Amino acid sequence: MNVLVSGSTGLVGSTISTVLAREGHRVVRLTRSGGAEDYVIQWDPSVGTVNAARLEGIDAVVHLAGESVQGRWTSDKKARIRDSRVQGTRLLAEALAKLSVPPRVMISASATGYYGDRGNERLHEDSGPGSNFLAGVCREWESATDPVREVGVRVVCPRFGLVLSTEGGALAATLPLFKLGGGGKIGNGRQYWPWVAIADVVGATLHALMMNSLEGPVNVVAPDPPTNAEYTKILGRVLNRPTILSLPAPAARIALGQLADELLLASQRVEPAKLKESGYMFRYPKLEGTLRHLLGR
Repeated sequence: MNVLVSGSTGLVGSTISTVLAREGHRVVRLTRSGGAEDYVIQWDPSVGTVNAARLEGIDAVVHLAGESVQGRWTSDKKARIRDSRVQGTRLLAEALAKLSVPPRVMISASATGYYGDRGNERLHEDSGPGSNFLAGVCREWESATDPVREVGVRVVCPRFGLVLSTEGGALAATLPLFKLGGGGKIGNGRQYWPWVAIADVVGATLHALMMNSLEGPVNVVAPDPPTNAEYTKILGRVLNRPTILSLPAPAARIALGQLADELLLASQRVEPAKLKESGYMFRYPKLEGTLRHLLGR
């Protein structure tokens, strides 16, 4: 297949692009920088431009582009988080919908932030959205795919949990602290943290590309998410380091602002109902085994 990938330089996008190419697919990258190569297509979602003519012949799309949520959320940062996802997705969906032959499938990223802070509630794809900033972004992000869905393209919105990899993301960022014995739970530690190994992010994405029965939102998280306290304890055990230096919620808010409440302290007990129903087999379903594999322990 000819597969268009946006966000191809990020942690998830670069890994997916490599695996797609290894399996014999032709990867076409959607980038701001563009280039003369036939495997690069230029766009700029901030000004609403995309080289639509070059999109002809694309069989499938994996759309992952978006401003990082890391960093303090100033009003400008929040606008970039929202606009890069919502405006970018709508621009691409509208361009694809106008093609003489649209792609057969579009995988358009979303996140478990859709559910907001939900305590102990078990969350599946048909659970309603939360009411905080990230929930609103995810709601609009998924709706921005409507133009291509309306012309008959199968659209899948994978709601990714915390992606575990030593190459980037939260695990890589916190490893030095945990290795020094300075890791610990955040707040009371009772908040559920949905996570997924990078290998299963790739596996679930490829599964969604090929599985015609999958459509709409799909939770891409490992089964039975742990609480933050459980996650912390397991990581400490794998590293053979103590995890007694907890970070109180007020301190997290002082350090990180709104990000602390919506990413670190929010509880999302998310289950991968659709993936399990479709027959997807997780390579790394258990947290301790995943961490031992990633960290060589």
